[in-house]
Amino acid sequence: MTDQKPVVAGVDAHTDEHHVAALDLQGRLLGAAAFPANAAGYRQLIGWLRSQGELVRVGVESTGAYAAGLARALITEGIQVLEVNQPHPHARQRLGKSDTIDAELAARAALSGTATAIPKQTTGVVEAIRQLMVARTGALKARTAALQQLDDLIITAPEHLRSELRQGRTLKARAALCLQLRPDRGRAHEPTQAAKLALRSIARRTRELDREIVTLDRQLEQLIQAAAPRTVSLFAVGTQAASQLLITAGQNIDRLRSEAAFAKICGAAPIPASSGRTTRHRLDYGGDRQANRALYMVAVCRLRYCERTRVYAARRTADGLSRREILRCLKRYIAREIYHTLRADLEALNSA
Repeated sequence: MTDQKPVVAGVDAHTDEHHVAALDLQGRLLGAAAFPANAAGYRQLIGWLRSQGELVRVGVESTGAYAAGLARALITEGIQVLEVNQPHPHARQRLGKSDTIDAELAARAALSGTATAIPKQTTGVVEAIRQLMVARTGALKARTAALQQLDDLIITAPEHLRSELRQGRTLKARAALCLQLRPDRGRAHEPTQAAKLALRSIARRTRELDREIVTLDRQLEQLIQAAAPRTVSLFAVGTQAASQLLITAGQNIDRLRSEAAFAKICGAAPIPASSGRTTRHRLDYGGDRQANRALYMVAVCRLRYCERTRVYAARRTADGLSRREILRCLKRYIAREIYHTLRADLEALNSA
């Protein structure tokens, strides 16, 4: 029996079809094919790759989106999967754009070592938390939009109705007043009755969204308490912040080499901004912006309520740092602290 030659592959993922290309270790293209984006297609794709030789690793685009199912299938088969970014614009300008070309470029990124990122594990409780957070974020945005619509309608409502609803001091209070409106559907052609009907409809929508958010919050709190008890016990780290930072890290947090890598992915690593006689660092505008926002909210809360943080801020202010620079430093320290608690939480969770 002839020994199989090592093969590296790349996948360009789409909604209905995944394109795959295989290379040998010298970078020669062995073949390319396309397979359906379903369980049967995943089996066919893996079988085709193994027919090309001994599969070493696969570079896959969109492992957190279109290729999530394929990534799970590859990992289940014991195949090393690497996350690949979209091709650089220079490569596309030189080679053109097609699904086969993108798959080949993904394979070359995996072969050359340009792609080193390990995809997040999507088969555990952290993935469940992510899905619930997606639903909560959508409900929160919808509630905000509904309340804004309510306010806009109140502004343009007939005078007597507007003055009645303006008794509520907040949008939530006005929404509660709108729930008490009793429109006459038989006179819906009149602006006053139409306004009552529209306002009550929007108010009911906000009430349902409030209930949905409360239900999701309760479920998230239970999951977070079970998955990351050490992290949520930290000062000012609540359910929402812990959820977002768990999602950013992924259940297989060992894919991050150090706490510096975690700070980098959260956009909290210091970026040198020195010139001439000035030595300073600036805020990092990259990374996961939602994770960065979670760190920011923790930092702001600690600045207000944590005595140790207030003392630190006073000392750095005396050193000449601005508030923005102090917040940058605080986010970096908080990222270090949370990385270690998350790692301990997830190691305990994965070993259970």
